[in-house]
Amino acid sequence: MEFKLKFIVLMLSLLFTGLTAGLCFTWSNAVTPGIGRLDNLTFLRSFQSMNRAIINAPFIIVFFGPVILLFANTYLFKDNSICFWLFLAAAVLFFIGIGLVTIFGNVPLNEVLDSSNLETLSKIELHELRNKFEQPWNRWHTIRTVSSFSAFTLLIIGMLYIK
Repeated sequence: MEFKLKFIVLMLSLLFTGLTAGLCFTWSNAVTPGIGRLDNLTFLRSFQSMNRAIINAPFIIVFFGPVILLFANTYLFKDNSICFWLFLAAAVLFFIGIGLVTIFGNVPLNEVLDSSNLETLSKIELHELRNKFEQPWNRWHTIRTVSSFSAFTLLIIGMLYIK
């Protein structure tokens, strides 16, 4: 029973953390550079639309599930010192780099954008909004990308030390 629980939690952690790392990597390397080439109004509309579409149950489970799962791994593998420390590092990295950065970095920017009625803004206001949003959002997202990839890597390394 205990082995099955450890295995299930570890596999879900690996799957969800890997999916999050892949999403962040793809967003950083394809989505934001692609829409970054658009004019201000089209860029802001696109980001508004993606931000609204991404908030759904599967995304929330996969994106924030590792916050709980990774700490559960730390507890479940507390008797294996190497796994414990690797899984703890992964959990802390994910919690800070995904959880807190998303809540205190990206989400407030998303809310400013979401509350903006883009069709009523002048070209100057659109330019100012984009400047206030784009670079800060991308900087916060880079932290998420590095954190999720690092947590995923630590999970894989930890798996090598399971007895």
